Formats: sequence, structure tokens, C-alpha cells
Amino acid sequence: MKFYEICFSPTGGTKKAADILTNELNSEVQQIDLTDRQKDFSDISLSGEDTAVIAVPSYGGRVPEPAVSRLAAIKGNGAKAVLVCVYGNRAYEDTLAELQDTAKQAGFRVISAAATIAEHSIARQFAAGRPDSQDEAQLKEFARQIREKISSGKMEEPSIPGDRPYKKRGGSGIVPKPSKDCVKCGICAEKCPVQAIDQTDPKKTDSEACISCMRCISVCPHSARKINSDMLAGVSAKLEKVCSERKECELYL
Repeated sequence: MKFYEICFSPTGGTKKAADILTNELNSEVQQIDLTDRQKDFSDISLSGEDTAVIAVPSYGGRVPEPAVSRLAAIKGNGAKAVLVCVYGNRAYEDTLAELQDTAKQAGFRVISAAATIAEHSIARQFAAGRPDSQDEAQLKEFARQIREKISSGKMEEPSIPGDRPYKKRGGSGIVPKPSKDCVKCGICAEKCPVQAIDQTDPKKTDSEACISCMRCISVCPHSARKINSDMLAGVSAKLEKVCSERKECELYL
């Protein structure tokens, strides 16, 4: 029996939450990085004895498209799946439902799910510092309950919220741009999960391909990629009302 963490986490917030749960479930975990655009995920095959924590961020209430297609390519073969969606304190809407459907289509058995909170990847003042100690305590206790469920052999699928059909997918339209500090090192292009940044000239970004994941900002060693300040201020103002009140983890067993 093996434990896996299958994660799409461009800026690290989703992985931080997933790690708390995964490491509490088992100390030896194999990592599968869904942000790796060069990996052939169809080569990955699990067994019915295995357990996987499958974690994604919520982008506008949906699973990011690259995460859907890459997870769908993995052969679950009846492996148990613990689903995790992570959002920036606004709402996760149909993310867990879509992740549930995608995991099942890939051959996983969904046994539990969690919606938890991490720092908003664009307007970072919202949910700053999360997951925090309170989140960690909740997730560790949830891991204990999951272990008990696995030990009992009762693999009932929990009732997971979300609408079908899912809400219409919409892009944020926020495309980070290089500043004068850009030295064209190419790290942003190398790490972009959808190859939206030109490999030969990182100052060029394909706005149609960009999924506004903000990874280029998080990996730039020179802090040379930015969001337009007026656009960021507009997003922050729009989110202020819905993101200011603390939301808690929602757990489904």
C-alpha cells in the first residue's frame, strides 16, 4: 500500500494545506506534481490498495483546466481518494464536485473531501497566513478520522456539495507582466504550468493561455513580475466584502 499526494499548486498555498493532511495520514508519501507540464501523467498507475490525497485550488469556483486534464490521465485503478480544494476565503462553489467527478472518471474511489483556506493568490491580504494553527488542528483531526474510516473498511462516498452542470468557467483576465527588473533568466517560463510565457523572451506572455495562477510572480528570483496596480486595487475592492470574514474548513467524511 502506497500513499500519494497529487497536487496542483502553482504558488504553494494548496500544497501547504495538502501537506498537513497527507503527512498526518502517512509519513512516506510519493509526490505527483500536476503543475509539471512536461510530465506524461498517463504513465502513472495506482492500485486499489493505495490512497491518494488529490489537492487543487479553486479558480472562480472551478478546478483549473490543466489540473482536470492531467488528473484525468492518471490511472486510479480503485485507489482511495481524499479530495482537497483550497480557496482564498471567497467561495469554492463547484470545485469539489468537479474534482469528485474527475477523480472518479480516472478510476479513484472518493472516501472523503475537504475545502480549506489559504492565502489568496492574487489579493494576498485575504486569508494571509492561512492555513494557520487552527486550520492545522482541524486537518490533523480529520486525518485521524480518515485513518479510522480506512481501517474500518467502510468506504462510503461522502455527500459533497456543488452543482451539476458546474458554473460557467470564467478567467480573471489578470496577466502578470515583467517590470524593468526582469533579467530574462527564464525561470518564470520554465515553471509556468501552461507554457504561457515565451521561452526565448520571458517578457512576452500569451494572455489567452495564461490561467492567472500567479506562479510566475512566486518563482521570480528578482521579484520582477507584477500585476497592474490599478487592476489589483479593483480586484481587492471587489473581494473586500466577501473575503473579509473568516471562513472555516469544511470536511466531508
